[in-house]
Amino acid sequence: MNQKGLLIVSFGTSFADAFESNIEPVERVISAAFTDRTMRRAFGSGKIIAKLKKRDGLHIDTVTEALEGFRKDGFTDILIQPTFIIPGIEYDRLLADAAPFRSVFDSLVIGKPFIDTMEDYEVLIKALPKAFMPAKKDAAIVLMGHGTAHFANAAYPTLEYMLHTMGYDNAYVATVEGYPDFLQVRRHLNEKGVKTVTLMPLMLVAGDHAKNDMAGEEEDSWKSQLEADGMKVTVILKGLGSLELVRRHFAEQAKKAVQDAGTAK
Repeated sequence: MNQKGLLIVSFGTSFADAFESNIEPVERVISAAFTDRTMRRAFGSGKIIAKLKKRDGLHIDTVTEALEGFRKDGFTDILIQPTFIIPGIEYDRLLADAAPFRSVFDSLVIGKPFIDTMEDYEVLIKALPKAFMPAKKDAAIVLMGHGTAHFANAAYPTLEYMLHTMGYDNAYVATVEGYPDFLQVRRHLNEKGVKTVTLMPLMLVAGDHAKNDMAGEEEDSWKSQLEADGMKVTVILKGLGSLELVRRHFAEQAKKAVQDAGTAK
């Protein structure tokens, strides 16, 4: 019997509300697109897995554990779909973790992160609610990306450039750990005389970075620094996983992976 499995891999979060409003809805939409497959979950972050185990007694599989579980249960056809935004370090790690299992299963297909082609940037921009986008010249929106030392970090400045070419001149992308950083964007906002700013995470979940680094009350948070510059700041604590078009695009990435794998055979 050819048992089919679907493994959805997220970086993870230790915030229950972020999990319920961002990760679970994405899982449901992807799973609904593959009703012939048994869906299971894995997190990429060992730290989050350990924290959930210690704090809540909740076990979440690593990619290796999940794939080993599928093997033990007799599955032969596996589809893996990550919920990563860019093909960075986490995606490379996923590919490495899955590699030893290619000889274990009859079929092992891995979908792409949200951004893979240039068209994917347009999908992401269209997914952002128009109500969030600034209409006035002295208003701006800053999207918080994670950032990475990986060359895939180029996705962030590319996204900002495409936002501008699509007419959203006052939309900016800043990263926590990459380029462009918040200080660069903050300087641009001051130079342009921006008076009101909307902050929103450009991440699947509105987790620790969004709640603390972006929207926290500490003086070094993005919100506090912009308020210190005299700007009025509005915070949108919604991860990308809360947006319907984002959820559907992950399902489309999984469908495309299956289709491409079939074509290649």
